[in-house]
Amino acid sequence: MSGLVPDSVRKRLLVVDDHAVVRLGLRQLLGREPDLIVCGEVGTVREAVEAIRRLKPDMVIADISLVNGSGLDLVKEIRRSNSRLPVLVLSMHDETLFAERALKAGANGYIMKMEAPQELVIAVRTVLAGQVFVSRKMVSRLLNRFHGGSPEAGDPVETLTDRELQLFTMIGSGLTTKEIAGHLCVSPKTVDSHRSSIKRKLQVGTTVELTCMAARWVERKDLD
Repeated sequence: MSGLVPDSVRKRLLVVDDHAVVRLGLRQLLGREPDLIVCGEVGTVREAVEAIRRLKPDMVIADISLVNGSGLDLVKEIRRSNSRLPVLVLSMHDETLFAERALKAGANGYIMKMEAPQELVIAVRTVLAGQVFVSRKMVSRLLNRFHGGSPEAGDPVETLTDRELQLFTMIGSGLTTKEIAGHLCVSPKTVDSHRSSIKRKLQVGTTVELTCMAARWVERKDLD
């Protein structure tokens, strides 16, 4: 069916994900739609910025977890250079913790990878139409905050900044200070500074306690 529609009139999508299998799956899924086409796929923030400049996509679909950065970093970079380019964040991470962060960073929508394929297509078309896409659960949560409702009993992890949350997740995944520094392209001293801030916010006394807390948090999120 997609062959009946010239590529020149189909909406061009750039997929940004650090897993080649995921990128291939998205290319195949979205490419079956008569009005959509994946014009490029990359795995890092740097590659994404270059691809946006070179390919001029109509929309970007980005994961939260990327090589040498995050999807939130990419969203912020896009907003600095191209305020009108729609961005949909597609991630395995819990939307109650990341969706609002993504929207605040400038994303136009957030959808979890566990959703049905057709729901992703709906999300893409919703964002392309100039609307914001989040799950019904997140709509209720955001409206409650907007109307001044009582805040939910939050996870203290929600107090972390985007960068601190990224580092906290890496700690919980077992990465060393050196590995985290390499992944984020920062110095080990900067990692230690972030770690100290995280310990203070989470009221954790030692690095061992922080590592255990982070590991439990990552394990819980993986099971959700």
